[in-house]
Amino acid sequence: MTCPDPPIAFDRMLIMGNGGAGKTWLARRIGEQLHHPVVHLDDMHWEPGRYGIDRDRALRDEMVKTAAERDVWVMEGVYGQLANMVLSRTTILVWIDLPEEECIANIKLRGIQGGETETQFDGLLKWVAEHRSRTNNWNSFETHARLFSVFSCPKFQLSSREAVTDFADRLSTSIDEAADERAHISE
Repeated sequence: MTCPDPPIAFDRMLIMGNGGAGKTWLARRIGEQLHHPVVHLDDMHWEPGRYGIDRDRALRDEMVKTAAERDVWVMEGVYGQLANMVLSRTTILVWIDLPEEECIANIKLRGIQGGETETQFDGLLKWVAEHRSRTNNWNSFETHARLFSVFSCPKFQLSSREAVTDFADRLSTSIDEAADERAHISE
């Protein structure tokens, strides 16, 4: 796996995948490396402090469009509809495509979050388990695969935890090498 030149391709990175795939971890790590703001689509989709209650769609969509208009960002989420809205601004796409069992194990490891109830947590586990079987749904494997296939800029499909970690490590090395090259040029 080779990474494109960070100053060009990594301006606006979109990371998508199932719940529990590691999107947030990767986005935070890459955001730190690139010094880009990290945009969590969950924060736009849900009412603040009210997990499980959808934000008004018009407001949510406006928030996503405004975030996408920035020059640089790392955006992550499961929401295919929102990913589709920003795809034309995206310079690199990362699809974390892990088996549902791994995603469920990760969610169980992190536990209940954000004011979620036990019933909502159980619902989340069920929803994550159905990622590949959901059809005609924006938040499904089917939609992620379609978005990935039509994206014409640099893209990566990461199908294991090792691939996700390797991608982050290679990006870090690529960023360091680009910084070293710029330092030598300016000397």
